[in-house]
Amino acid sequence: MILPPIFGAMQSVRSGLEKRYIASYLALTVVGMGSWCFHMTLKYEMQLLDELPMIYSCCIFVYCMFECFKMKKSVNYHLLFTLVLFSLIVTMVYLKVKEPIFHQVMYGMLVFTLVVRSIYIVTWVYPWLRGLGYTSLGVFLLGFLFWNIDNIFCDSLRNFRKKVPPVIGVTTQFHAWWHILTGLGSYLHILFSLYTRTLYLRYRPKVKFLFGIWPVILFEPLRKQ
Repeated sequence: MILPPIFGAMQSVRSGLEKRYIASYLALTVVGMGSWCFHMTLKYEMQLLDELPMIYSCCIFVYCMFECFKMKKSVNYHLLFTLVLFSLIVTMVYLKVKEPIFHQVMYGMLVFTLVVRSIYIVTWVYPWLRGLGYTSLGVFLLGFLFWNIDNIFCDSLRNFRKKVPPVIGVTTQFHAWWHILTGLGSYLHILFSLYTRTLYLRYRPKVKFLFGIWPVILFEPLRKQ
C-alpha cells in the first residue's frame, strides 16, 4: 500500500498521464501510511489518519472511473464538487459521532459505486478487461471476508494460535490479510481504471509483471487519430 503506489505515481508522471491517476496512487500510499501509524500507536489521531483517507482515496477512484470516457484534460466540476462535499460531510459527521459503523457504511457506498461502474465497463464497453476488473474486485472482497471472519471469531482464533506453532498461527492473522488483500485489490483497481482510460485515449496500454510477479501498466506510442 506504500511503495508500489509511489512507483506507480512516478511512472504516471514520466508517462505524462492525467494528474488524477497520480493522485490515486498517492492517495493509496497515504492510506497505507495512515494504517501503519495507527497500528503502531493505536492512537485515535492515527486512526483518523487511517480511516478518513480511505474515504478520500475512494472518492478519487470514483471520479476517475466516471471520467474514463471524457476528452483529455476535461474536468467534471459537478462531480468534483459532489465528491468534495461528500468527503467534507463524512469527515465532520465522523469527527462528531465517532461511530465506526458510520464510516464503514459511507466507505461501503463508495465501494459499491465503484463495483457497479466496473461491472458496467467490463460488460458493455471493454469485455476483454473482465480478468483485471474481476481480479481486483475478487481480491478486495476476499480481504473483506477475512476481516469479518477475524471480527466474528477473534477469540477462537486467538485460542487456536496458542495451540499451534507460530509459523502456522501467523497465517490466521486475518486482520493482516485484510490489509494485504485490500491494498492489493485497490492497487489493481487503479490499474484497471488507468487501463480503461488510456485505452480510450489510444495509449495502447499493456499489463506487465515486474520480476515476473508485480503488475504494472506500460504504454506503447499513441495511435494516430
